Amino acid sequence: MKKIILLMVFSIFIFSFEAKAQMSATKDAQYIAVLRAVVNYKIDDEENIRNIERLREDKRFNAKVQKMLDKLSNNRSKNTTNRRVLQILEQAGKDLYNLLD
Repeated sequence: MKKIILLMVFSIFIFSFEAKAQMSATKDAQYIAVLRAVVNYKIDDEENIRNIERLREDKRFNAKVQKMLDKLSNNRSKNTTNRRVLQILEQAGKDLYNLLD
């Protein structure tokens, strides 16, 4: 009987942990989505659009950006740089989400 009760308590703990982890992952995804939406919106801002267009045509800048992106990975096992970049993006998204909500 004690084993069954312990198993039930352990199961409840595991399911609540999984639910919290899933909720956290959903929030992180929301923050990234908000960040992307705001960036896309602000790229078309009157003050930015001319400079953005110039940068899009700048071959050296585009090569540099591509070189930076080559350091990143979307694989599940991310290195320290990838994790840090993701943390920065999530924090920026969270800040924007809280500001605009």
